[in-house]
Amino acid sequence: MKKTFALTHPKLQPARLVDAIKHEIKKYLNRERRKPLPQGTDYWTFDCRFGASEPEAKPIFTSEINKHIDSAAAEELPAFYLEILARAANHKPRVDADDAE
Repeated sequence: MKKTFALTHPKLQPARLVDAIKHEIKKYLNRERRKPLPQGTDYWTFDCRFGASEPEAKPIFTSEINKHIDSAAAEELPAFYLEILARAANHKPRVDADDAE
């Protein structure tokens, strides 16, 4: 998903618009996680970027998306850019304390 979200609307209150945007992002993440994994991978991870516009977008963690949306609304930005790219990955093997010795 590469999208510029508007934070202004003639009929909707900004708080309701922010809630709708967060809901759309949550639905997208859940839809991507339901897709079948490629052979030899364990889970889906997401590469995210957030900014006032596409050239200004900086990498962020998936867990920080809502915080950045709230800060953009608090700053009263007219719009923001969000990029979420799904990537299949493998967990790294666990190193037990007994194995380390």
